[in-house]
Amino acid sequence: MDDLPTLTLPPGHQRLLLHSCCAPCSGEVMETMLRSNIDFTIYFYNPNIHPRREYDLRKDENQRFADKHSIPVIDADYDMDNWFERVRGMENEPEKGIRCTSCFDMRFERTALHAHEHGFDIISSSLGISRWKDFKQVTGSGVRAASRYAGLIYWDYNWRKMGGANRMIEISKRENFYQQEYCGCAYSLRDTNLHRIQAGRPPIRLGETFYGIDGVAGEKRGD
Repeated sequence: MDDLPTLTLPPGHQRLLLHSCCAPCSGEVMETMLRSNIDFTIYFYNPNIHPRREYDLRKDENQRFADKHSIPVIDADYDMDNWFERVRGMENEPEKGIRCTSCFDMRFERTALHAHEHGFDIISSSLGISRWKDFKQVTGSGVRAASRYAGLIYWDYNWRKMGGANRMIEISKRENFYQQEYCGCAYSLRDTNLHRIQAGRPPIRLGETFYGIDGVAGEKRGD
């Protein structure tokens, strides 16, 4: 345990609001911040996740892990209709394209607003730890959102560094986290199922795959 990294917040900042997309991505982030004695709160705002059953599965796993470590969680609104309106016209854009940028912007804008209104002076997100995400794209959205408020910054620490991406998988297997098999939104589910069918595989079945159980060990496609 002595060789695990510890971190410090950027100078002048003390209270972190962490946007969390799911338990597998945020498990390593949360454990590192606990080990580093960082004052942080989880903000769960992910109206992109579709359908509602999948949303509840991901949120409940996040809450379970946070409760285990007595980490406070803010459960934000599931305003799915607003998300669909935000990405209207981008239904056929590829992942890592402008639809994903708009999605990140929406979630970080709400995170930054909550931080501004409740005395947090720094925000960050677990989204960038996954290799399925464009780290610069995620960070750009976070920086834009934080820049709306004086004194608020986005912490652009790369959680993949120093073995973070590998520990993410190790923690997921140890905790038997639910393993989501697509990015999260309705269009990702559509495209992933199309790809699976073309490859001769069955479509995704929600709520049936968990890390560390029945040989499951790979990195999930979640956000």
